[in-house]
Amino acid sequence: MSDQAVEAFLRDSGLAAQPESEELELVRGLLGDVLALVQSSHDVGDLRVASTAMRELLDAARVFSPWRQRPKLTVFGSARTPRSSPHYELARELSARMARRGWMTVSGAGPGIMQAAAEGAGLSETLGVNIELPFEQSSNRYVDAESRLVEMKYFFTRKVALTKESLAFAFFPGGLGTLDEVFEILTLLHTGKGGPAPVALVDVPDGTYWESWWRFIQESVIDANYVEADAAHLVRICHSLDDVEDELERFYRNYVAFEHSNGRGKLDLRRAVTPEDLVVLRARVPELAGGAESSGDGSSIAFDFDGRRYVALRRLIDAVNNLEI
Repeated sequence: MSDQAVEAFLRDSGLAAQPESEELELVRGLLGDVLALVQSSHDVGDLRVASTAMRELLDAARVFSPWRQRPKLTVFGSARTPRSSPHYELARELSARMARRGWMTVSGAGPGIMQAAAEGAGLSETLGVNIELPFEQSSNRYVDAESRLVEMKYFFTRKVALTKESLAFAFFPGGLGTLDEVFEILTLLHTGKGGPAPVALVDVPDGTYWESWWRFIQESVIDANYVEADAAHLVRICHSLDDVEDELERFYRNYVAFEHSNGRGKLDLRRAVTPEDLVVLRARVPELAGGAESSGDGSSIAFDFDGRRYVALRRLIDAVNNLEI
């Protein structure tokens, strides 16, 4: 019954007349899922959650789509950081520097670090993803609410919007929300649910926030064998904006993109690798040495990849970026 209803809708809307494509198949599957939910659920709450989540994700896509080709940095940090704080000035200047480099800033659109980041980038270079909370009901004045802001009810849809489009992430000290977000990003990177990206943990020169946090990770997580010892490659603690810029520049010095399919991984590169480079890379990251080969013009390298060793993948990206260019 639901398949017939879906096909009828596609015919009536004219979509069925279009050539078969991945987009049409996704629309067909989405409509089928909606009908299946209606037919199987007697809880209007399920429909409400599904409807709200879908609307929020589509709203985010609408806001972000005009800027899809622009590189973006997402900035996280405490909503309680006052303007007088050195962290506020760091976040403001970071986004200003990135705007001068042609990067847009994505922020949570609220007060504190979120406001500082938006202020530094400016209205035209900021995309805001606000969360509806009783104590934070509107975006800050540095976000263009007409064309560059999306408002969310759910944290999970908000985190999708904050992470999906960005090529890099910067975290300033914060509370539970900030810690939730940094663990979310690291989980995405560690499991391959997000593309490889640099993560800068930013603090003032004499700050100890991230060192204290990392001490917990080292002593209670890594030392207890809950995660591999070289997980430190996924983040860099930065005590200056020069450190942050260096981390971003270094990550994209040679690396362009990663693809994974059919048990093989592939890195696209800015600079062609040589046979001698491949020997160096195999030695530095032996876990990914199996079947390693370069393309005919050397603009990419392929290797055996089981979809699990994402920390080793980051080490390979670092090794690629450290090749002589």
